[in-house]
Amino acid sequence: MGSVTSPAPLEIERTEPAEEAFAVPEPDVPWITLVHNDPVNLMSYVTYVFQTYFGYSKEKATRLMLDVHHKGRAVVSSGTREEMERDVQAMHGYGLWATLQQDRK
Repeated sequence: MGSVTSPAPLEIERTEPAEEAFAVPEPDVPWITLVHNDPVNLMSYVTYVFQTYFGYSKEKATRLMLDVHHKGRAVVSSGTREEMERDVQAMHGYGLWATLQQDRK
């Protein structure tokens, strides 16, 4: 009978797992929707949009509209990225200039 040979042992280099595999995930940072001032929309219309879409009281909607008017922008909502993308699209649908970003708090 013939002799049986076994293959040479295969050397496997062991590497340390990447550090990021052990990184503790940061808590979800909320996202915000910002509405920016524009020269087109009337202040009363912006107040109406905030009341209609977000369900804000007339007082809160007016405060936010005044922030948009005087400060150039206002945070009108916060939540998950997907929710803020929806709110930005809605504001665009009303003709308002809106963006989203992660909250930096």
